Amino acid sequence: MTRKYFGTDGIRGPVGQSPITPDFVLRLANAVGRVLKKKETRPTVLIGKDTRISGYMLESALESGFNSAGVDVVLLGPLPTPGVAYLARAQRASLGVVISASHNPFGDNGIKFFSAQGTKLDDAWEQEVEAALDTPAVWVDSASLGKTRRLEDAAGRYIEFCKSTFPNQLTLKGLRIVVDAAHGAAYQIAPLVFHELGAEVIAIGCSPDGLNINRNVGATHPQALIEAVLTHRADFGVALDGDADRLQVVDAAGRLFNGDEILYLMVSERLLRGGNGGPSQRAADAVPGVVGTLMTNMAVELALKARGVELVRAKVGDRYVLEELEKRGWVLGGEGSGHLLALDKHTTGDGLVSALQVLQACVRHGKTLAQMLSDVVLFPQTLVNVRLVPGQEWKSPALTQITQQVEAELRGEGRVLIRASGTEPLVRVMVEARDPVQAKDCADRIAAVLKAA
Repeated sequence: MTRKYFGTDGIRGPVGQSPITPDFVLRLANAVGRVLKKKETRPTVLIGKDTRISGYMLESALESGFNSAGVDVVLLGPLPTPGVAYLARAQRASLGVVISASHNPFGDNGIKFFSAQGTKLDDAWEQEVEAALDTPAVWVDSASLGKTRRLEDAAGRYIEFCKSTFPNQLTLKGLRIVVDAAHGAAYQIAPLVFHELGAEVIAIGCSPDGLNINRNVGATHPQALIEAVLTHRADFGVALDGDADRLQVVDAAGRLFNGDEILYLMVSERLLRGGNGGPSQRAADAVPGVVGTLMTNMAVELALKARGVELVRAKVGDRYVLEELEKRGWVLGGEGSGHLLALDKHTTGDGLVSALQVLQACVRHGKTLAQMLSDVVLFPQTLVNVRLVPGQEWKSPALTQITQQVEAELRGEGRVLIRASGTEPLVRVMVEARDPVQAKDCADRIAAVLKAA
């Protein structure tokens, strides 16, 4: 069954255009409420949001829709996506709801859901909700309406959770860290997490006005972080995106490390500790395998293989990485974009928890990021986004022909990946090769064929 509204990460789009309108969001919450009530008499849902101005409107619509279905609501206010996932589990809620469009500009917004266990819900659940949306809304009688309250200390609870993932015997004292929250959901929380663990914190991207989320700051615009690290002579820089579920890291020299490198560092550090702190005879004792995506850099795959660790590639999207991890019983996975999963620390990708994993590795072993990653040199990748008219058919014989031609030129020492975005009307063309000039030339030629379609 094809999903009508849900993409790879919930429901997302421009505010004021279907489906991101208050009337649809109200009906969505009512439909979700009816699905929940098939299993629970009186469900409770948590609602968190990022800092977009449209969050007020959508929060009100969700609240009304849930209440109209006889569902109680707990408002969390601005809170990172992984914070909502954590609190859904900690509060024994029926569902966690996040109002966010993640790394998108402020004019977009979206709705995504987490289960009572703090995990993203599967396709079957989303299809059940879409089926409910196709039926008329059902308003319960006045005596059965849901109630709403606010959890005043939601941010504090999540801060303590993040700190609990950092080893008690370690400290960040003596480190100067630039923290960039992308003017997003972690704007208050992120600086406090690092400060309370002992670091000197320089905060940027922590002054949201409802319109500036992700604008020239954060994980998708790391140049601001690089400049701040160099200006303040910081030891590290940490950049999150608008809902704080992805991460980019900068070292003291201003070098940017992406999610593929961070994933390798997390694996490497566990190999050094034998997985849970003790010496290990074999890599498989500590980390039997890792899940990446179709976009994961080939250099990481080869470096992991050299250490006896298998890399399995899932479809792009952290939900698919999570599904593969759960299927195999593994705990580490992620994407180059900075969505990273450590399932022994959290049930979902968490930029703050991932940053603390990086910092504890460097502090524990007394090494810089560059030293920890000295055996990984990424293959150059060129990524070109080709914007489409919504619904436009982009596959063609000409595209097949140019793709086959490029793959022949790469001769097995590179990769081509062409895929439609799950969150925007884009086709993403990625070419990976040992030679950066060749990678760019090949990607540009494929993109030119797409643009001419």
